[in-house]
Amino acid sequence: MAGLAVFWASPWTLFGLTIGLLTLLGGGRVQRVGRVIEFWGAGPAFFLRTFPLIRGASAVTFGHTVLARDWECLESSRPHELVHVRQYERWGPGFVPVYLFWWAALWLAGKHPYFDNPFEREAFEKSK
Repeated sequence: MAGLAVFWASPWTLFGLTIGLLTLLGGGRVQRVGRVIEFWGAGPAFFLRTFPLIRGASAVTFGHTVLARDWECLESSRPHELVHVRQYERWGPGFVPVYLFWWAALWLAGKHPYFDNPFEREAFEKSK
């Protein structure tokens, strides 16, 4: 079953790996923790400062990849980001479109698109 979950999330994992490998050129670091590839450092920090919708984030997850600004952000956000990994395993290629749907719907409703997003609420709750 674990192999199927990895495969189901693989389109976004490949996206994350592409970004992560590119960030290595800008001074990033990489490690594997279980089934997750983690990138951090100057390259990922630049990506997190400039990519739309995630500007200013400490970390972001794409499938089985996590990009973080620095080692401290990676360590502190790991439990939260691992919840997102499990969400990618459940939702597969549909995770990002559904996440963005919630983002837009909440914003249009005058709510906070990040903190009120059900995916984020689950990640905050399960990572306590």
